[in-house]
Amino acid sequence: MKYLLLIYGNEAHWDTLKEPERMSIYKEYMDLSAEWGKSGKSLGGNELKPIATASTVRVRNGKRSVTDGPFAETKEQLGGYYLVEAKDLDEALELAAKIPSVRWGSIEVRPINPH
Repeated sequence: MKYLLLIYGNEAHWDTLKEPERMSIYKEYMDLSAEWGKSGKSLGGNELKPIATASTVRVRNGKRSVTDGPFAETKEQLGGYYLVEAKDLDEALELAAKIPSVRWGSIEVRPINPH
């Protein structure tokens, strides 16, 4: 079964880290991505640009509006995702717990609707 692992964290936290710590975390991500790629668990994933680059689109009464930034103000922002193959929710949760930023953020685990 396919699951989307949505990676949430506070962008301001990332800005407080020193460069060596950032590079260490990036290495953890690269190692995890390589491990999942070799095992066939990873079906894709990407880091997202900062929320300042986001736009939100709405259509109301046939009229489109576009606003800068995310839809809602939150303390955590969507920073990236992995699409994984897991035998069940328990395995997907185990995979989510291995994502480095789970230590300061959160990972939302969502099954993909197969149709």
